[in-house]
Amino acid sequence: MAPRRFGFGPSGLRAPPLLLLLLLGPWPAAGHGGKYSREKNEPGGEFRMEKLNQLWEKAQRLQLSPVELSELHADLKIQERDEFSWKKLKAEGLDEDGEKEAKLIRNLSVILAKYGLNGRKDTRAVNGNFLGDGAEQDGLEDPRLEKLWHKAKTSGKFSRDELDKLWRELQHHKEKVREYSVLLATLSRTQEIQENAISPEDMNHMQAEVLGSRHAELQDRLRAISQGFDRLQKVSHQGYGGDAEFEEPRVMDLWDLARSANFTEKELESFREELKHFEVKIEKHNHYQKQLEISHQKLKHVERFGDHEHVSRNKERYAVLEEKTKELGYKVKKHLQDLSSRISRARHNEL
Repeated sequence: MAPRRFGFGPSGLRAPPLLLLLLLGPWPAAGHGGKYSREKNEPGGEFRMEKLNQLWEKAQRLQLSPVELSELHADLKIQERDEFSWKKLKAEGLDEDGEKEAKLIRNLSVILAKYGLNGRKDTRAVNGNFLGDGAEQDGLEDPRLEKLWHKAKTSGKFSRDELDKLWRELQHHKEKVREYSVLLATLSRTQEIQENAISPEDMNHMQAEVLGSRHAELQDRLRAISQGFDRLQKVSHQGYGGDAEFEEPRVMDLWDLARSANFTEKELESFREELKHFEVKIEKHNHYQKQLEISHQKLKHVERFGDHEHVSRNKERYAVLEEKTKELGYKVKKHLQDLSSRISRARHNEL
């Protein structure tokens, strides 16, 4: 069987070895839940794809918080859905240039870095959606963001709720920078392999277009990062005004992108209403994340000092919250993906 290629179809590049193994498998079935998780009835574990079960099992051995595990679960569910969709397209001959396959590899590389599953401790991102329980000690990794945060805290212009909101925005910005760095490194490796594998004159038009689209994606991300930092700088100096359209960072990003896309006035208004519903969904998910963390702390305490019946009741409550948080996390990420795709299509129609 011919080796799978990375990004450029049959005459293209080989995938990096680690990612190739992750994408192709087969791996031994795993799928054990967290320490307090209910046993799954499905054969083969938490996911239908064995390689994702293997990643999930590895994550159980890392010091990830319950919230991080629930976020990882949702990310892997999205990855699994996208991979099954790609396999169907591939069978129908609809990914001839290999771009969709390459995007799956890039997405998986982001997941590996985000949760420290790539063996590099310094790339792990902590998903702090709210202050408390030491979240602030996790840091923002960028001295410029740290400076903005310190200025906001000491300015007296922000209420506690507004500081929580600003912290979420700063964390979201940190995540965008981290994802950009991972994607940039992936593209750099791809180009390096390409230069060693084929000469520029051998690159066909389709391969050049694929590479160009990846550069364009990175440029869009860098532009969004720059605009986002400018906004954070303004907010940290002036405080929040009373005319903010949305509260959640992901929703604000989507709204900014939508306003610059090729939507009609009616389509834009419809999109605005959908974003309001999406924001409510995110807030509900954030609430369950907080409850899950509280339940986890309580359960650890009860396990040390409580009786068997008390421990059993708390385990049951924790398991219910864990499943609900995973379910909502998947719905939020799927909705975000769908909304982002609509904006991308609208922007593409401009060209």
